Amino acid sequence: MKVVVQRVQEASVTVDGELAASIGRGMLVLVGISPVDTQKDIDYLVRKITQLRIFDDQQGIMNLSLLDKGFDILAVSQFTLLADTRKGNRPSYIKAARPEMALPFFDCFVQTLEKVLGKTVPTGVFGANMKVALINDGPVTILLDSFDGQ
Repeated sequence: MKVVVQRVQEASVTVDGELAASIGRGMLVLVGISPVDTQKDIDYLVRKITQLRIFDDQQGIMNLSLLDKGFDILAVSQFTLLADTRKGNRPSYIKAARPEMALPFFDCFVQTLEKVLGKTVPTGVFGANMKVALINDGPVTILLDSFDGQ
């Protein structure tokens, strides 16, 4: 699994001109799933995401986590994070999980986040052509790969 974590002042997803989900302060998390991912990958990334100390403390130092601040997460499935661009100019997505595996896995990822946070995690619409809007705070953008935790 690969994720892009963006610290945001706000973020939203629109599909066909309709607002699908939105949050205020917190994180926009873009999620790429590979066919070899397991619950171990979910657990590792959920722990990293929720405990990542990227929010300012009273001294203005990034020293607090999402759990410390009580902020929200907007999770969006994004298979293009698994793009292979080594050959040519057209990305290959062969390393991304097929939708029949990726959707239940993404749902499990979101449910695991919800258990840790103790609240609902809004999401984009799986497989839809989404318009994702955000105000990146900082900007702070972090790349995480569950392979790094193994």
